[in-house]
Amino acid sequence: MDKAKPFCISKREVWEAYKRVRANQGAAGVDGQTLAQFDEDLSNNLYRIWNRMSSGSYMPECVRRVDIPKSDGRTRPLGVPTVADRIAQMVVKRRLEPLLEPVFHNDSYGYRPKRSAHQALAQARRRCWQRDWVLDLDIKGFFDNIDHELMMRAVRHHTDSAWMLLYIERWLKAGVKMPDGHQERSDKGTPQGGVISPLLANLFLHYAFDCWMRKHYPGIAFERYADDVICHCDSQEQASELRQALEQRMRECKLELHPHKTQIAYCRDGTRRHNYPQCTFDFLGYTFKPRRAMTRGGRLFVSFAPAVSDAAGKAMRQTMRRWRVSRRSDLELPQIVRWIEPQLKGWVQYYGRLHRSALSSALRSLDYALMRWAQRKYKRLRGHVKRAWDWLNGLRAQRPNLFAHWLCASPARQ
Repeated sequence: MDKAKPFCISKREVWEAYKRVRANQGAAGVDGQTLAQFDEDLSNNLYRIWNRMSSGSYMPECVRRVDIPKSDGRTRPLGVPTVADRIAQMVVKRRLEPLLEPVFHNDSYGYRPKRSAHQALAQARRRCWQRDWVLDLDIKGFFDNIDHELMMRAVRHHTDSAWMLLYIERWLKAGVKMPDGHQERSDKGTPQGGVISPLLANLFLHYAFDCWMRKHYPGIAFERYADDVICHCDSQEQASELRQALEQRMRECKLELHPHKTQIAYCRDGTRRHNYPQCTFDFLGYTFKPRRAMTRGGRLFVSFAPAVSDAAGKAMRQTMRRWRVSRRSDLELPQIVRWIEPQLKGWVQYYGRLHRSALSSALRSLDYALMRWAQRKYKRLRGHVKRAWDWLNGLRAQRPNLFAHWLCASPARQ
């Protein structure tokens, strides 16, 4: 530690932050510098970050705007900071997160240590069995519309560290460089893609939503994953009242509920049989709706349960079409496995956790692609669809773990 520096930030903190950023990888920011290029002069680059942060002269670059396609045809805007800015943000996150974690709500799951989307989904499923109605909240453009003044007020409530407050405010106002090259000022919002953004977003909604719910509606349980929120109500009237109250609350916090995506749904199952127009909702890539299920004793019944959503299934099929596996007869089977297995395994691990068999229909098109690949690859299978399917199902019987999705359902049929 250099005693002459006005801010007490150790070189070890910068090094530990770098290791976290290095593990997370990520694209280059507006300066075009990749992690590999940053590593070429690692010692000097890290010293520069420490020196500027410790002296108060650190000024972040604007973030690079990247539009990520969504399953509904729209895009999600991400703001990619430079490598140096990601490291600096990680320094602040590692200091600030331990201060905030103890005060965060138990039903806040997004971007928190030892918490996951699957925990939120499992809790939502249990509560849907207990309560008849759900209010599915959608905050319109949440990350883009966070009010900076309210955000900084929340941060100051938990720390008086001058350097953390200084740099958080600078990141909020750093601006965005658009794909066409022009730069926009940041008067509100915190860009998705920044290291510090999820923590700040959780802090904002901790006060805008979590604490407000605890005070005004303590009897209504909820699950929140960042800005994705599900509230469990006893009646349609209670859900409608809560929606109106939350519309007002969001306006007070300079946010807005999406008028069409925010909806009230009835948790219909084998015992709750009323006919209401809305008996389904999406949460974290899963669709909750009435589904056939089986007891341990083998009795069929109708449960209100989650499984991979249609939107997620469509996105997976689009990705698989882009692979064009059926046309890659230049590759051997082990090469295809190495190529697609990381993505496939990620889908199965996330979407196959609950109601796993429903994932098989979304991934069935991959088996068709593999069958057509085999017909192109092996002369004996050309023009013989049944023989190609027999080959694929034989391979599956011999090596059921070869492709991750084969564990989700029964063998593919012609």
